[in-house]
This record gives sequence, C-alpha cells and structure tokens, in this order.
Amino acid sequence: MDSSEYILNAHNKEEFPPAHTAEHLLNQLMFRMFGAERSRNAHIERKKSKMTFTLDHKPDRKEEKAIETEMNRLIEEDLPVTSEMVDRDHIPDGVSLEKLPEGASEMIQLVRIGDYDVCPCIGRHVRSTAQIGRFELLGTNWDEHAKSFRVRFKVIP
Repeated sequence: MDSSEYILNAHNKEEFPPAHTAEHLLNQLMFRMFGAERSRNAHIERKKSKMTFTLDHKPDRKEEKAIETEMNRLIEEDLPVTSEMVDRDHIPDGVSLEKLPEGASEMIQLVRIGDYDVCPCIGRHVRSTAQIGRFELLGTNWDEHAKSFRVRFKVIP
C-alpha cells in the first residue's frame, strides 16, 4: 500500500536512512536480549548516534560485544525493510502506539524489518538491512541509580 495516498503526521527531521534503520534493529535487539522497552531517548545522526535503554543490570563486556556481533549478523542477513498502512483498529499484537504524537492520524505506517521487527514510523529507511553497512559500538554508559544504559554507535555504509 502506498503511504502517499494518506495524510500522515508532519515529520520534523531528515534521517540518515542507514542509521535510522539500525535504530529499529537495535531497539528490537535490546528487547530480545534484555527485555528493554524501545528507547525513549534516541539521537540518531550520520556521524554518531546514541540511544538509551532502561535495563535491570549493567551489561558486561561480553554482553556489549554480543550486541555489536548480533547487530552485524542481522545487517548481513539482508532482511527486507518494508512499510504498510493500517488503521488503528488493525494494529498487530505487540505493536505499541504510545510514542505517537497527540492527534496522530487514523492511518498508521508500520515499518517491518523482515520478521524481526515492526513498529510505527514515518521516517526514511533503507530497502534492506545490508544497505546499513557495518554497525560499530563506540561506547556505553551506565547510570546505576536510573538503571539507564546508553549506547553510542555509528554505521559505516
């Protein structure tokens, strides 16, 4: 279904599609590895990106390496990135609409990455994960009080 047939919410930023698509993958990976909700504090850029997740523990170096390794495995898997339009009454189970802006349209664009991830999004994406390039974990920070894990990364297309 072509999203140009629908009026979607105004979009206030121009994403770098490889990094933005990597954001989707990392959100799902952190959910699968640690049970984390999708990041509510993401800053995705061409040169360096960062995302923050709430976790029950500080990942050790082995877990950090596993994040980078699995991200690159998913990228190399060359999963298709597709979108579809659905109305609010037909949102698939497990897809949250809580991050949508107030007054969001009745028709929602869902972005799918193979069978790995699906979420509402109106940003720009690559056509398949292989177009992301290489995922490089630049560093992490842990805030024990907030149980907050910040991941800094870049993609090298």
